[in-house]
Amino acid sequence: MSALVFFRLIFVVLAVVGISLLLPLFVALGLGEKQMILPFLLPMIFSVGLGLLFFFFGKKRSIKFSVRSVYAFVALTWILISFFGSIPLVASGFFPTFSDALFESVSGFSTTGATVLKSVEILPRSLNLWRCEMHWLGGMGVIALTVALLPLLGVDGFQLIKAESTGPEKGKITPKMANTAEVLWFLYFSLTVIHAILLKIFGMDWLDSISHAFSTMGTGGFSTRDASIAYYNSPAIEWVCTIFMFLSGVNFSLYFYLLSRRFDEVRRNSELKAYCLIFFSTTILITILLIAPCDGFFPALRIAAFQVASVITSTGYSTADYQLWHTAAQFLLFALFFTGASSGSTSGGFKIVRWCVLAKHAKNEMLRMLHPHGVFSLRLDGRSGRKELVSNVASFAFVYVLFVFVTAFFGTLARLDLFSAFATALSMVGNVGLSFGELGPGASFGFLPSALKFWYSFAMIAGRLELYNLLIFFLFEYWRR
Repeated sequence: MSALVFFRLIFVVLAVVGISLLLPLFVALGLGEKQMILPFLLPMIFSVGLGLLFFFFGKKRSIKFSVRSVYAFVALTWILISFFGSIPLVASGFFPTFSDALFESVSGFSTTGATVLKSVEILPRSLNLWRCEMHWLGGMGVIALTVALLPLLGVDGFQLIKAESTGPEKGKITPKMANTAEVLWFLYFSLTVIHAILLKIFGMDWLDSISHAFSTMGTGGFSTRDASIAYYNSPAIEWVCTIFMFLSGVNFSLYFYLLSRRFDEVRRNSELKAYCLIFFSTTILITILLIAPCDGFFPALRIAAFQVASVITSTGYSTADYQLWHTAAQFLLFALFFTGASSGSTSGGFKIVRWCVLAKHAKNEMLRMLHPHGVFSLRLDGRSGRKELVSNVASFAFVYVLFVFVTAFFGTLARLDLFSAFATALSMVGNVGLSFGELGPGASFGFLPSALKFWYSFAMIAGRLELYNLLIFFLFEYWRR
């Protein structure tokens, strides 16, 4: 693939992100936030103009990605949109350093939700909307959003979607990948609209409801309020957010199967069963531990369900300081940092399907000890013969744990205490946003040194792209022809 064709595709994706600046730009114009007009307008004009130029450049012909160019395209695209997203933040004047703005932008697009700000309410409302909109764009994937346009450029988007999406298995739910992307984005958009309407009905204004719908469906966690969802002091809003966080943690392909009446695909999905089991069992256990301090079962259930949904889906909202909870309740929440929700969802983390594979494989190994001559196969989603998944998941687990430890080590170099460094490393790599210790609920990352912010930015992008897509560039074999 020629360099011109390669960058042509990248700038088209960047133009799609640039067009999304229209929403905060209109809000800035409508609310009279004059200081935000140019920070939104200029990068939008630049990206869209460049994208149009490259869109019409060259002949329309079928483009085949090599293995190397797929990884390079996805990685470079995510790095560029992260830099692009930071431009309005830097230009606004509310982010004192470039490292702060880049960290916030990466945290937005990667749906992590950690912030360098001590107060978000001092920001113009249009800028807060942009922060939340980055979650929404990054949740389903900016490349997936552009795949519907790629056939016009002669590109098969399946390889690109595979590199950007999450989970050990990636496939099409419709014959054409462009149609698959359209279906997933339609479902995503529809759930976002429903969520925003419900938030408006239960007390948010329209701008806050749209902003929080972006954050919730993207499982990001940015809020327009310093106290996050707790600001509204509304059990109804908390329950609505809990439900939609939970829905965002489900593989979006299953919603398509439900709508197309393929109920067997949903019923036998092993990951969905495990996800529901982990969510409801953890919620009940934490509820029991919180009954006394919350003065009753139902207040405890509401707080527990909200926080469990926030952590397991890596959304990162908080309505309570969970570091003041019973130690056992803190332990259960911390354990969820290791799980994540479903593959094919907008959530981060290790993904529950991988734990399902490892658990089933461990069971088979113990059965082999009892029956040395027996034949045992790994069954997932009602299908057997999935031996290749075991090596796939085991190697990913090794890389994931190693990368968390390296990230934790860098945290200790910046003088974070050991537990804070480890919890934050899990948070950055898993795109959780929440942490424990010095960077617990409500804490700002702004006091960290710039070098650590840059590393955390790298860790968040690597986590969003499931590590391999960035770490592969550190292999000598990648560069050798």
